[in-house]
Amino acid sequence: MPPTRIEDPEDPRLDDYRALTDPALRKRYEAQRGVFIVESPLAVEALVASPHAPATRSLLVGERRLERMAPAVDALEALGVAVYTAPAAVLEATAGFALHRGVVASVTRPAPADPGALLAGARCALAVEGVNDHENLGGLFRTAAAFGVEAVVLDPTCADPWYRRSVRVSMGHVLGVPHARAERWPGLLADAATAGWDVVALTPGAPALLHELPPAGPSGRTLVVVGAEGPGLTAEALAADGVRPVRIAMAPGVDSLNVTTAAGVALAHLRSPTLT
Repeated sequence: MPPTRIEDPEDPRLDDYRALTDPALRKRYEAQRGVFIVESPLAVEALVASPHAPATRSLLVGERRLERMAPAVDALEALGVAVYTAPAAVLEATAGFALHRGVVASVTRPAPADPGALLAGARCALAVEGVNDHENLGGLFRTAAAFGVEAVVLDPTCADPWYRRSVRVSMGHVLGVPHARAERWPGLLADAATAGWDVVALTPGAPALLHELPPAGPSGRTLVVVGAEGPGLTAEALAADGVRPVRIAMAPGVDSLNVTTAAGVALAHLRSPTLT
């Protein structure tokens, strides 16, 4: 069945896609409706291949993208998802900007996961403190996926990983990497160390060097901890029982890396024996 064509930007079937560039409005709307937005062809294709596909509420595809997105359209229609198409002007009037990628989906938000349960079933995890930039957070999920991270745990102050920009920048990997928000922070780090995790915290001020650690860590279970741009990890996180602060060796005059790059360097070193 061909997608339903919508020509009126005020059509209520487009309500989930309104004012996508207004963070405050979107936060309220998505919390009230229990939805999140997946934007871009690659991210929507990742959605189709993810466990979240059956929770898709609708898919909106610009007319110019219909051929490219035909397999995703067919797969979602087979799940009973409503698929709409619209001219570029309608997409722009609805979203509030020129939606060049021309593909967005609305998905029901999953119930929050339990961080302890996620860690219990993982061997490699990433813990994130204070990252409130959605693009950095999305980049961390893409990095986590690249190095086989099985769980991501966020502290209470991190941005929403389901926000549109996070999902897009992650290339849809937010949909595939299990994650949870820890209310007990930094207590979760101490709990992980007690449970046998090798908890490695990245900070420029540490005397120990990352490359001096053996890959995979002595326990075989590695939890890499990263902090926000600028301030980095808090003193409380670095002082949590069992946390091992390390730094990445860098050239003189450079004191730090972007958080996504730093996580990639650490995971590449610690995960190298398990990857091909």
